[in-house]
Amino acid sequence: MRRLIKHSSEADGTKRRDVVPAGILRFLEFAILELAQGDTFDGSTGGRECVLDIFSGVASVAVNGGGGQQTFHNVGGREDVFSGPPAVVYLPPQCSFQIQAASPFRAGLFSAPATRRFEPVLIRSNSVASKEVGQGTFKRTVYTTIGDSFAAERVLAGETLNLPGCWSSFPPHKHDRSNPPNEVPLEEVYYFQIRPKTGFGFIWTYTASDDVDGFNNVFVVENGDTVLLPKGYHPVVAAPGCQLHYTWVLAGEERRYGAWAEDPKYAPLKNP
Repeated sequence: MRRLIKHSSEADGTKRRDVVPAGILRFLEFAILELAQGDTFDGSTGGRECVLDIFSGVASVAVNGGGGQQTFHNVGGREDVFSGPPAVVYLPPQCSFQIQAASPFRAGLFSAPATRRFEPVLIRSNSVASKEVGQGTFKRTVYTTIGDSFAAERVLAGETLNLPGCWSSFPPHKHDRSNPPNEVPLEEVYYFQIRPKTGFGFIWTYTASDDVDGFNNVFVVENGDTVLLPKGYHPVVAAPGCQLHYTWVLAGEERRYGAWAEDPKYAPLKNP
């Protein structure tokens, strides 16, 4: 089984760092963009739809494609991912875009193959769906930026925030088999940020007992680490004294948020 964790690496002076390049997962790719104030970044989506999740800073995003051009001004604004919901820009396939940073700017660029041409959309932070999920030591905040009612072909996206010592993706769930509408195959990427930056958490990735190509791994996750989830269950916990945040993006043949199966061994724990 290919390695499922990509540890943080320091910026090398480039504006874009590819964390999950083509070919590692079937659908998803992921890059980090880091711009100084006044910097610009020019890109194109090609045959992919993209989710630009703004971690911190403010920028203007100009998009050109589909016979038109539009600019989203003053996008972003939060100090960091622990300061509230994100602003997100959805970029359809076959368009070019330019990001101009009005302040130090940091974002994740996630993408999946697509052919349908939807419109570029800015999702401002004040319109992001926010929900408290779970209870007790597995209560967490979930921001859904691109749900299944959003006009896109493959991607679903959002963020989750764990308080110190708390769990998320709990009870453990998976989305790797076709049993619609209850479960559909969706691969996923988790990108972790932790406060303080010296903090840590854990993620347990494991497959169902009847999976002939199964695995069972526990990873220590630190600030800036990325975990790839081609299949399997994937509960997460924050260490005491540490706020743990992860950006999550899913993609697959069928786009259905919430179509997952809980591990029957642990599902009763949500109703103690």
